[in-house]
Amino acid sequence: MTNPKGPLARYAARLHAPIGDRHHVASPLGAWLLLALCASAGTDEHDGTPGSAGLAEALGTDPARAARIAAALLDAPHPLVPSAAAVWHRPGISTAGLDAWRAALPRATRTGPLPDQAGLDAWAREHSAGLIERFPLTLTPRVVLALASAVATRISWATPFDLAPADALGPDSPWAGRLTRVLRSPGYGHHAWIAATAEAGDVAVHVAAAQPAGETTGEDGAETGGAAGAGLSVVSVAAAPGVAPADVLAAAYRIAADADADEPAGRRSLFDLPLGDTPLWTLREEAVRTFAPGRREQRHTATLPCWSARDEHDLTGLGFAAAGRVLAPLFGTGDVRARQAVVARYSRYGFEAAAVTGMFARVSLPPEGVARVAELRFGHPYAVVAVATDRRGGGTGPWHGVPVFSGWIAEPDDVAATDLADPPAA
Repeated sequence: MTNPKGPLARYAARLHAPIGDRHHVASPLGAWLLLALCASAGTDEHDGTPGSAGLAEALGTDPARAARIAAALLDAPHPLVPSAAAVWHRPGISTAGLDAWRAALPRATRTGPLPDQAGLDAWAREHSAGLIERFPLTLTPRVVLALASAVATRISWATPFDLAPADALGPDSPWAGRLTRVLRSPGYGHHAWIAATAEAGDVAVHVAAAQPAGETTGEDGAETGGAAGAGLSVVSVAAAPGVAPADVLAAAYRIAADADADEPAGRRSLFDLPLGDTPLWTLREEAVRTFAPGRREQRHTATLPCWSARDEHDLTGLGFAAAGRVLAPLFGTGDVRARQAVVARYSRYGFEAAAVTGMFARVSLPPEGVARVAELRFGHPYAVVAVATDRRGGGTGPWHGVPVFSGWIAEPDDVAATDLADPPAA
């Protein structure tokens, strides 16, 4: 299974480009995963399915391969990046093709009847670690199919930042006069360097890593358990003023791909750069005692601000129209909307972020008809039976269908005073 770093970098360029240089955050991964779920409804870009070629272009790879990658990611979730996916349909909208597609979705995908708006909002809260309160789309009677993905993280840095006065950002920084304190990389535990990039020239790089996933240590210092090898790093990349945001983002995606390497690609030697000040760094030389090769030691520190962002992005034109055309044969319409809600916060002690991406497939309002509504009333004596259900192990167990309690209700009670108040919010 090939890593999706390349396709994700290309999709990220498409997503960020129309946003430009305004402050924002997004999750290209969250949107890409949703497109990849749609890809499993087709076969490949040469099969003639309407929209399949456009979907392949948006995914940056063969749709069948994208579907396999999405299944691998969703069915083996990362300990520090909980993810989820769902496909819901309106009851009464079901075809053989739709059933076959749902059966081919990743095992972790939640399927079933379309929830109401409160249910969609609850799903968004649950799978965003409570960071996103509402689903990014509003349900209407026209919606027959809903897809959703969520990715979230809430980490503590393995080594917290130190603090510095804001003027440490440099005399050319427009933020130095607006802020009081900023973050400074500690003496150990963070990584920083200057990298040469094809997209953005020489850039400043800083990497902060999460506390390793689930690792705990006993009194003797030995690791006692956890998800060894799982981690999360946040890579910050700054280029010279005037470099286009798209080029800096492209460089950042390339650097992030191997940021944990012993010798990251493009790393510049400080002894190849001129001493003095630039908008990105100050380089000085001082006498030290060192065992470094050639007695030439290189040290890097980084100063950067805390930040937070909350955004919503209309994704309909970023591959989702093509996805709608791929799904159209299954439910009869290619009219789709897609939107992402995302929030992130970078601070002295950690990083948290979540994104919920939603897609609705809509049809015209159904024709007018007749509905009969029955309001049932239990206003005279009636029977009750409490029955057990037992579907453990995928079949029916020995308790399935066993009546546990039964009775005849002939003397009702009034509602207790303690039950008159609304229950506390969950």
